[in-house]
Amino acid sequence: MIMESKRQQKFAGVIQEDLAAIFQREGMSYLPNTMVTITKVRVTPDPAIARVFLSFFNTANNAQALQTIKLHASEIRYKLGSRIKDRVRVIPQLEFFIDDTSEYVDRMDKIFDKIHREEKQPDTE
Repeated sequence: MIMESKRQQKFAGVIQEDLAAIFQREGMSYLPNTMVTITKVRVTPDPAIARVFLSFFNTANNAQALQTIKLHASEIRYKLGSRIKDRVRVIPQLEFFIDDTSEYVDRMDKIFDKIHREEKQPDTE
């Protein structure tokens, strides 16, 4: 795993903050009744690409929600560019991904609960 430089982390933070504001204000036009959270942004060393990890709440289909966001990627990048153009030299291409961390945590919790319940049951020998 390659560590990100301070510059990459700072740039990713700027992007995350501004994208969060864009989604908070205009997310409903892309995905009505769905809350979109930017959980993480990773920027390539040459700041040409920003990988944006999203979490969706109140949607039946995360994959479909992600596809909708991808369809609007150039529009979202344009809006991001108009917000950060005075602070950066390059407006990165945006790549969107589903952040499935919460699903992973839920799965692990269920597994641990099951193990814990099995340990509490007395042996029936």
